[in-house]
This record gives sequence, C-alpha cells and structure tokens, in this order.
Amino acid sequence: MQIALPTPMLAGLSPAQFMRTHWQKKPLVVRQAFDPVTPLASLKDLAALAARDDVESRLVTAFDGEWKLKQGPIARLPAMSKPGWTLLVQGLDQHLAEARELLDLFRFIPDARLDDLMLSVASDGGGVGPHFDSYDVFLIQLAGQRRWRIGAQRDAVLRDDVPLKIIANFQPEEEFVLEPGDMLYLPPGWAHDGVAVGPGCMTGSVGFRASTAECLAAELLPRLLDDVDSAGKLYADPRQEACTEPGRVPAALLDFARRAVEAAVQRPLALERALGEALTEPKATVWFEPGEQLPPGQGAQLDRRSRMLYDEAHVFLNGESFLAGGRDAVLMRRLADSRALTAAEVERLSDDARELLDQWTEDGWVQPNTP
Repeated sequence: MQIALPTPMLAGLSPAQFMRTHWQKKPLVVRQAFDPVTPLASLKDLAALAARDDVESRLVTAFDGEWKLKQGPIARLPAMSKPGWTLLVQGLDQHLAEARELLDLFRFIPDARLDDLMLSVASDGGGVGPHFDSYDVFLIQLAGQRRWRIGAQRDAVLRDDVPLKIIANFQPEEEFVLEPGDMLYLPPGWAHDGVAVGPGCMTGSVGFRASTAECLAAELLPRLLDDVDSAGKLYADPRQEACTEPGRVPAALLDFARRAVEAAVQRPLALERALGEALTEPKATVWFEPGEQLPPGQGAQLDRRSRMLYDEAHVFLNGESFLAGGRDAVLMRRLADSRALTAAEVERLSDDARELLDQWTEDGWVQPNTP
C-alpha cells in the first residue's frame, strides 16, 4: 500500500497524513470515499447469516419507544416496511470475500489493531441509540441514507432502563446525512447516534481492537505459562518456624510466587510469543475447512479468516507461533503483509518451511492461489 499517496477514501489525505492528523484525534467526514459503492450483501443474504449459530448477530428494535435487544441466531426479521429496527451482523469479512476486500483497504493501520467488518441494515428510523465506542471506527454508507449526530461528550451518563449502552444526556455538536459511498471516521470516545433515513439503510463498520492493560494481562499470563517446566523447583521452607498465626500467608511463599511470575515473563521471547499468539487467536465462531497440500507450481494466499502477524523472531498464525529466520522469515513476513505468495516465492521456501505451508493448507488456514 502506498501510504504517502493521497486517496479519495481519506478526503484527499494520504494514509500517512490521516494517521498524523486524525487517527485517535478528531473525526473526518468523507464524501464519496467510495465511488462507485455497492452493498456487500442483500437483505436475504444477511438474514441467512443472522440465522446461523456460527455468526454473531443482534437485532435491535425500538417499537413504540421500547428498546429491545435480541442476540442471534435470529430466525426471522421484521418487515422492512416496519420502522424502527436494525440488524447487526459481526465479522462479515469472515464470511464474504467482498467484505474481506473492503476491510483490506484499511491495512495502513496495523493488523494487530484491525478487528472486523460489521454490517448493519435498518428500516426507517432504525438505529442503536446514542452511544460511544472505546475503539476507532470507520462508518461506510453502502446503501440508503443515515443521519449522524456526533459530539465530543466527556460527561456521558448511560441509561439504566434499557438493554443497550445508550447515553441518557446525549449532546450532539454536529449533524449530517451520509449518502451511499460516504464515510465517517470517529476516534474512541466520541458520542454518536446514527438513524436510518428511509428503509434499506446499510452501513459497514470497520472496527478496531483496544484492550485495557488489565484485560491484556489476563489474556497473556496463561500463555506465558504454557511452556513452563512443570518439574521445576518445588517450594521449600526448611527455616519455617512454629507460628501463632496459621492463617497468614508466609512472606517466603509470597516471594517465591513473585519470583516465579517474574521468571515466566522474563524468559527469552516469552512475552513476544504470548502476545503474537493472543493477537492472532481466531474468534470462537471461526472455523476452517480442511484442505490438501499445496499443489506444485501454485502460489498461496491466506484464508480470509486467517490472522497472521510477525515480530523479529516469530511468525504467528491463528494463535500459534513459529520461529523463523533468514530467507524463510522474509517470505513468511511477505505472506503476512500481502496475504499471498506467488508460485515463485513458494518455490524459494526451505523444505521445512514448505512442509509447514503444506500443513497450513491442510488445516484450511492457507488456500492455493492459482497464477
């Protein structure tokens, strides 16, 4: 991706300029960011996805002023002629190649932060109420119209009488209607309310992952212990004296536990391995269809559901880590960056790396890419 070239998708800014001036700083409205633009799926297609138990979906209704939330699978949708409802389908990029292609346009932001593409379709007046997200979001109007009201609200109070995180004291500062092809970028924490104007409103939402330090630590610590030697040094206390407070945790045991945790984190490459595996772990609803070894003379491409990253010592794919160096590391990093390797590049892999690539194709993580 040419990050220094201006693009209509970012209102004439280059990706590099956008990241400096807007990313996590201020909103951006882009008229005709995508021209032409077509819906990624029909209402029938979305209804079929929402009815599946391996697809994350939600139905939000506000009939007669009463907010309701139904988690998928959703067997039946209201009629589009009935105002006030919204269907949200998460992770559309895992199911439709067109959605994956749209998501890939935002890869000027690290894949480690990129989450997924959600699609919402709404009848007239449909929405999810004024709210804020804790992550960055690009909102792309794919069909119909949606009226957005936004504000840099810092004193938001949530309603406690609805099943959604709706702001009770919403104070919008700007308002505009997005037409098909328009896009709105919002940094984390910006309050916003999107309401469909007419039936058949379809909006794509490119979301990003943002963990708190506590949540990230909770995810990493179990992985740090995955390859700890269970036959290590046992705790011993030959100098323990008779105690009068048997319920108190011994200071020596606390020190032993602290040293054990510190040692687990400080093992060479342990934190790097744990972080890469956590960042590429597929979501619970993701599954892969087994394949066959990569045929000779063919390139390879990542399955659209695969997540692949790398650091200085590893490549990471779908929650697993692999040490890589030399030419193999260069080629595997290219696979992560480009999501594909040509047939000539595959031929340059070592026997061990080629065997690993064949295993990935058998697992369904990588697909043949016919030249």
